[in-house]
Amino acid sequence: MTKLYGIGVGPGDSELLTMKAVKALQSLDIIYTPFAHKGQRSVAEKIASPYFKADLVIKRRHFPMTLDLTEKEKSWKVIVSEIIDDVKAGHNVGFITLGDPSVYSTYSYLLDLIDHQIPVETIAGISSFQQIAAATSIPLVLDDELLEVIPATADMSLIEKAVDINDNVVLMKVATHWSEIFGLLASKKLLGQAIVISNASMANQQSFKVAELTKETKLPYFSTLILKKKYQF
Repeated sequence: MTKLYGIGVGPGDSELLTMKAVKALQSLDIIYTPFAHKGQRSVAEKIASPYFKADLVIKRRHFPMTLDLTEKEKSWKVIVSEIIDDVKAGHNVGFITLGDPSVYSTYSYLLDLIDHQIPVETIAGISSFQQIAAATSIPLVLDDELLEVIPATADMSLIEKAVDINDNVVLMKVATHWSEIFGLLASKKLLGQAIVISNASMANQQSFKVAELTKETKLPYFSTLILKKKYQF
């Protein structure tokens, strides 16, 4: 029976895909991938491409980067309709996503629109913050410590609350609101307890101790901050 595979391709290194993800990629007839800027392949496609079959049909589709939910849903519905048609026509179809499909991924919205109209299998991937912990050999959480994962686009009052009540905090895509995040950590004297990793596991990965940065620092788009209040970086 053909189906849609939602495949997490991890944070950047092609060797970090699971064996299950690789096996699924090699079983596909068609793959859907976000359309990158300036006609380039998306990061997710570049990560997964070493495992593509020679005859794989690649369908690059535009996913609007906007806060307008109506516009995004309009685009999603067109893509979902096409995916459903492909699966019902007897093709194994894949949708690839950075990191894990269940963590801040467009795939989850598509899945909701598919609404059980076709068989679906979701394959987990390594998230950027998991790879960052591995790369630094520092545990994300121990014993009865608390951990919260929150996007930097959240209201600052919620981010401040997360910082106050948790031992460990992961802030995703922190570059988008870096000045405010830096100011918050500085006000709570927590700069020394935070680290930022940009482009995790990619060839251009960078590591920054937050205490060595300023609020004017320009960080790459794919930047994740880990705050560990009981650890000094």
